[in-house]
Parts: sequence; structure tokens; C-alpha cells
Amino acid sequence: MIARLTVHYKTGLILFAILLFLSPGKSAAKSVLIKIATLAPEGSSWMQTFNELKSEILNKTDKTVRFRIYPGGVLGDEKDMLRKLHIGQIHGALLTSSGLSALFGEIDVLQVPFMFQTYEEVDHVMAKMDAFFRKGFADNGHMLVGWSEAGFVRLMSTKPVTDINDLKKMKVWTWEDAPMPKAIFDEAKVAAIPLTVPDVLVGLQTGLVDVVYAPPAGAISLQWFTKVKYLTDVPLTYLVGAIIIKQKAFNRIPPAYQDVVLKSFQARLDKLKVVIRGENQEALKVMQKHGVKILKPTKEVIAEFDRLSNKAVQRPGAVAFTPKVLDEVTAYLEEYRNSNK
Repeated sequence: MIARLTVHYKTGLILFAILLFLSPGKSAAKSVLIKIATLAPEGSSWMQTFNELKSEILNKTDKTVRFRIYPGGVLGDEKDMLRKLHIGQIHGALLTSSGLSALFGEIDVLQVPFMFQTYEEVDHVMAKMDAFFRKGFADNGHMLVGWSEAGFVRLMSTKPVTDINDLKKMKVWTWEDAPMPKAIFDEAKVAAIPLTVPDVLVGLQTGLVDVVYAPPAGAISLQWFTKVKYLTDVPLTYLVGAIIIKQKAFNRIPPAYQDVVLKSFQARLDKLKVVIRGENQEALKVMQKHGVKILKPTKEVIAEFDRLSNKAVQRPGAVAFTPKVLDEVTAYLEEYRNSNK
């Protein structure tokens, strides 16, 4: 009898050990925290999307993968985010063209002024270049987890800007460490004042700068529109947005959940892109209601802006992309335009 009980006891211990050490990976997985910084302010569509993503991924990964978001530039400008990313203080960031090009210079090709005329052109080129751009970030140790955008950039000012001569009389903001805008302003002989994005509103309030540039929806979320009186209605350049995570940090996510995270991010960001495009259209109406006057430059003025921009991007050090990539993007654009005549 005692021997039989002993056998049952030993058998129970073995079964317990099997259950303990061979339990499913989901319940045994360690919690992973990914910290992401962004300039997007609280209440913006970007932050709404981030909050939705946090909840969705938490549920889909059995509370294994968590995200902590630092909004509104509380960790500084994109330059500061990149430095904190490098030293491991954060694991990822929402970056626009300027920050992205610091990680992979070829992305700078998307910022060429007057490159794109419509969102359909943007979508065509991005679909063609997607794999190339993703590989470029991966080769530099970063995982691109999803594309979106800020939209087409326009000039906004405290005084009317109808041509290059108007700009020469004003103090124009330029983003710190953004060589292409600097080259364009230098070519046009315009006085450019470098400021971080969080400092621009104060610059407008104090008269340090008279002219800024941003997508209309961005100008509203950053409150710049409250300090300008004019908007020059010509799309100057396209501002892409993307979320990148250090590859080492992404690899901490259990393999079973990595695809879940990637699919959740891109699905939400695809929806966000549609929202942002609508917001940029609505933002123009909102700005008009608040007294901002919309200026329509002539074709001759636009052609002059274009000519100066083309000369500027040929300056040494003005751009980070190679001629080969520029040729490739231009070919895709021509392909699209020819098929949609």
C-alpha cells in the first residue's frame, strides 16, 4: 500500500514538472515594454492612433507587449529623439522625413520640392519603393513598423508671401539639421532662423520668425495657425511619417507576436493616413474661419520657386539621397503620369 502511494506521489511530481516547464509560451512569455517618442501632441489623430494601438496589441499579445508613448516633444525635437534612441533611453520614435533621413539618407528623396503633385502619385511611388526603404532601415539596425504621413507642406506667415522678394524681407524658420530647406533658402538669399519644432510657436509669438512651413493640420495641432495671418496655397513638398523601432528592441518581442505587432501598426497607420488627408483639407477651412487669408501664387511665381529648388538640391551636401534613387523615383512618377493621362 505504501509502495503504491509512493509511486503515485512520484508520478504526480513528474506530471507537475512537465506542466511547469513545458507550459505554452504565451503564458510563460516575459512582458516587453517598448518606449516611443513623438512630436505629435496629445489629442491629435496620431496620439489617438497610438492609444488604440497600445490597447489592441496588449490584448492580442496576452498583455505581453506594452508600449509607452512620450507625446508632444516632451523628449525634445527629432534630433533629440534620435540621440536618445542611440543611447537606449527610448526604443523607437515617430519621425518625419528629416529624422528618417538621418537614419537612412535615401529617404530624403521624398522631400524634393514639387516632386509630387497628388496623393495618388505619392501612393504609387511609396508602393514601388517600400521594400527598398525598409531594407535601408534594417541594414542600419532599425525596424520600420509602419508608414503614414503628415501631408503636403505649405508656407504660413505673419505678412503676405506672394513671391521670392516677399520672403527676402522676412525672417523664415528652418528646421534644425535639415540641410535641404537650408540650401533652398540660401539659394533664394533668404534669412533662415533655425529652431526646433517645440520652439517655433514661441518664435512666432515673439517675432523671432515671420514665416513657417507645415502641413495645415500640423499647424493647427501645434497651434501655429493662431499666430499667422496668411497661407500661401501651393504644396511645396511632401512630408512622410513613419514609426521605427531599434531592431534589438523589436527582437525582444516574442517571435509569435512580432507579426501581430507589425500587422496592427500598419493597419492602423493606413487608416490614419486617410484621416490625415481629410484633416489637412478641413484645416484649410478652419484656418480661413479664424481669419487666415489664403494666397494663390501665380504660375510664374511657382515656376520660380521650382527653379530655385532644383538649383538648391544640386548644391554639395544639400541632399542625402543618391542620383540613382532620384532617377528611380522619377521613373516611377513618369510611369504613373503616363498611364493616367
